[in-house]
Amino acid sequence: MLSELTARQVYLACGSTDLRKSIDGLAALVQEGLGLNPFSPCLFVFCNRERNKLKILYWEHNGFWLFYRRLERGTFQWPKDHGDPVTVTTRELRWLLDGLSLSQRQAHPKVTAATVI
Repeated sequence: MLSELTARQVYLACGSTDLRKSIDGLAALVQEGLGLNPFSPCLFVFCNRERNKLKILYWEHNGFWLFYRRLERGTFQWPKDHGDPVTVTTRELRWLLDGLSLSQRQAHPKVTAATVI
């Protein structure tokens, strides 16, 4: 489902978030805590203290989507709290969801080809 979204940006709320918050609580956190507009076409991603649960908030047309992911084993390679949200690409978000680090070096870089021969 996430691959079908047309989000412009992906923001990670670094550190831990109390995931008992519902849509309204997370939207308020985006606006007041992160200083961002929760109605913008962006994904806002939150992680719990144990780093085994994520919530993703997304506004589309006339309402919010709230995605929830719980790992049965393992943890997410979640960035530490530095005060400001971290902006990542949807590809990097996929890395996090797959258990990889944002700084992992195994992925091939994107190549923009202009000509063939």
